[in-house]
Amino acid sequence: MLDKYKKNLFSLLDNLVSGRLAILQNIAWLFLDRILRMGVGLFVGVWVARYLGVQQFGIFNYATAFVALFYPLTKLGLDGLVVRSLVREPEIKDKILGTTLWLKLLGGIGCILVTVSCIFLLRHDDHLTVILVAILASGGIFLAFDTLDIWFQSQVQSKYTVLAKNTAFIVTALTKVALIKIQAPLIAFAGAGLAEIVFGAVGLIISYRMNGHSISWHWSPKIAKSLLKESLPLVLSGLTIMIYMKVDQIMLGEMVGAGAVGLYSAAARISEVWYFIPMAISSSVAPGIYSAKEVSEELYYGKIKKLLQMLVLISFAIAVPMSFLSDRIITLLFGNSYADAGAILAIHIWGSLFVFMGFATNSWFIADGLTHLAFRRNLMGAITNVLLNLLLIPAYTGVGAAIATVISQAIASFLSNITHAKTLKLLKLQINCLLPFNFFCTGVKIVIQLLIKFIQHISL
Repeated sequence: MLDKYKKNLFSLLDNLVSGRLAILQNIAWLFLDRILRMGVGLFVGVWVARYLGVQQFGIFNYATAFVALFYPLTKLGLDGLVVRSLVREPEIKDKILGTTLWLKLLGGIGCILVTVSCIFLLRHDDHLTVILVAILASGGIFLAFDTLDIWFQSQVQSKYTVLAKNTAFIVTALTKVALIKIQAPLIAFAGAGLAEIVFGAVGLIISYRMNGHSISWHWSPKIAKSLLKESLPLVLSGLTIMIYMKVDQIMLGEMVGAGAVGLYSAAARISEVWYFIPMAISSSVAPGIYSAKEVSEELYYGKIKKLLQMLVLISFAIAVPMSFLSDRIITLLFGNSYADAGAILAIHIWGSLFVFMGFATNSWFIADGLTHLAFRRNLMGAITNVLLNLLLIPAYTGVGAAIATVISQAIASFLSNITHAKTLKLLKLQINCLLPFNFFCTGVKIVIQLLIKFIQHISL
């Protein structure tokens, strides 16, 4: 069985390299982006956490999580749909991109209004938190220019997005270091976060124009209606994803306090830093999956299965050592004041298994036109997370929130597929990918062999 599994994994890399050099290059650029962000972002983020202390770090992350709850309104669930449309109908790209930009601008404005209104109603007497949320939410308007990123994704040219956004990221990281040196107040760090989004938008515009494109886009009511009709379940799905990803920090803040949020956020930051891996790989192979759907079911499901196998294997290779080393990692990075976050990290890291699964199957829901089922599974995960948080946080604080998060992610990305006939095939694929991990040591060996094979292919 393991030999067959190894053969399938090697086959995936062979397929990617053979005739798909553009995809490999795209993945390489996305990995460069995330590795840079992981390294620099983690270093600066840890420095900021040490400077602010557990309490203020908790306040900042509460505000960040609150804004994140409503950020799906800025995307309107359009990204995957627009990539699919650009792949299928490249001749009307100006209408598709123009319509997408205007929809995202409206979504960004709506995000700001809803977010600020909600935080004011919830914490009208907490002026610091209200101001932080207002500053961070303002970035929603500028996220509309991620429409240009969608275009680069559809052309498998993410390097231009990487160059644009990483320039903004590096400038912002240096700004945060300067803010620490001058002992700036908490609000200044929120301003730096907003500046990164603005600079990133400007960078995308410059990259798009430097590649010989002009933004002579057009609004199309017909395209808008078509996109919104299909995207509504994805918007709701995005909101529910944010609920089960971020509501734990908000509930900790309301039920325990900012200190608990600070500890939990430190653990979550280490755990979630790995999410760039499935994001980079999945977004790069998505156009190929959509094209395979038009060719044959066998080719289509074969691509999804191989993607699942690779991402599940990688998630196990990350989660096991991180669980054993969680205490040392936390104290080494954040200091002794964050030591209690070690137990949280040991549990929270296992959510990556199901997050990786979720990324691997997102293209399936879009390609099959089953976005309403994606919303339903995420809604189940969100409801589970809220209920478990209510039950576990009073007794176990951050550890309870971590348990709730892992269980809710398992339900959303895996167990919920048993509830509908159309997702049963997906569930079987996921189960088949999990079975070989009774022999984890062999799995680690496969990872090493895959990396060696990957390097050999690149060097050819």
